[in-house]
Amino acid sequence: MSKALTVTTIAATAVVGYAIYFDYKRRSSPEFRKSLKKRASKQQKLKAKKDAESKQSKLEAVKAALIEDLKENPIPTELSEREAFFMEQVATGEQMTKDDPTGAAICFYKALAVYPNPTDILGIYQKTVPEDVYELVVMMIAVYPPASISSILNKGPAAASAGLGPEEDLD
Repeated sequence: MSKALTVTTIAATAVVGYAIYFDYKRRSSPEFRKSLKKRASKQQKLKAKKDAESKQSKLEAVKAALIEDLKENPIPTELSEREAFFMEQVATGEQMTKDDPTGAAICFYKALAVYPNPTDILGIYQKTVPEDVYELVVMMIAVYPPASISSILNKGPAAASAGLGPEEDLD
């Protein structure tokens, strides 16, 4: 019993001694502090680079999935089909939210594309759709904006609030 206690005491003393030495070096040695700062900044740069790479790869994957799905299942252009299509896509997106976030985001994107006022539906999505799915929808809009969003972006904020049409219609 006393042998185990002695070994434990020696190990604890060594750990405490190393901690005191490390703290002393950290406080007093400028080179040591510089090396710690360099190491920390290097780790931050690596983390930022990995985050940027993962975001870019995620963006490319979302873009490819969206374009492939739009080729296979195009968005209807007739007014009579658009309402049914909207309801179908929202229902499908809600069902797919937990299992397949990318598929759900594609459904919500398609519903947004046929909705007459996309800014309203985006606000609703932000409140009701899970954050990861909403982020994917926003990525899809950034990568491949639907015609309804493009027309709002081309009008500008003043024209959009006044209800004016695109500049092309004025000619």
